Amino acid sequence: MTNGVIECILSRSATKYFDPAATLSDEQIRELVRIGTTAPTSFHLQNWRFIAVRTPEAKARLRPLAWDQPAITEAAVTFIVCGQLADSSVVPERLAPLVEAGIMPAKMVPEWEIPARDLYMEYPQRQRDEAVRTGTFGAAAMIYAARSLGLGSTPMIGFDAEAVHREFGLAEDEVPVMLLSVGPERPGNWAQKPRRPVADVLDLV
Repeated sequence: MTNGVIECILSRSATKYFDPAATLSDEQIRELVRIGTTAPTSFHLQNWRFIAVRTPEAKARLRPLAWDQPAITEAAVTFIVCGQLADSSVVPERLAPLVEAGIMPAKMVPEWEIPARDLYMEYPQRQRDEAVRTGTFGAAAMIYAARSLGLGSTPMIGFDAEAVHREFGLAEDEVPVMLLSVGPERPGNWAQKPRRPVADVLDLV
C-alpha cells in the first residue's frame, strides 16, 4: 500500500536543524495555513487561529518563552497554533457558506447547532478539549503539507503557555495548543524513528 501521500507520511520526521538563512514568503505561509484549515473540526466550528512568528523581532520575543529552543529563531516561521474554546453559538455563521453553496439545506442548521449546544455549553472541560483537538488536527495537516513541499517541521509543547498567551495577545477563549516550526532544513536531521509494532497498539474486536 503506497502512494505519494503515504510516502510523505512515512518519510516525515521531526526537524531539529533548520537552515537559519532560509525564509518563507507570506504567500507560502498563507498556503500552509489554508491547507491546515481543511482538517476536520467538530460541527464545522473551525475553532482555530494561527499566529505566524516570522520576523526576527517576533522570534526574539518568542524564543525565551519557549525554553530557548533554537528552532524558534532558526526556522523560517514558527506558528503559535491556537485552539478556541468550542462555542455552539457560532455554528449558524460557520454553516452559512455550506447553505449558500447548496451543500447543506438551511433546515439542517438547527440540527447541528442544538446538539453542539448540548455537548459544549455547560461543559468547560469539553470546550477546552475540543480546542486542543482542533488545533492538533490543523497542525497535523500543516506538518504533512510542509513535508510534501520539501520543508521540515517540528511541533513543540515546551513553552510557557501563560506567557505566550500574554505576549502575543491571545483572546480569553484561545488556548495555545502547540508551537509548530516550519522551514527548509540543513544537514544533520534524523530519519523517521522506528515505531512500536502495530501488534502492540492495535486491538481487533
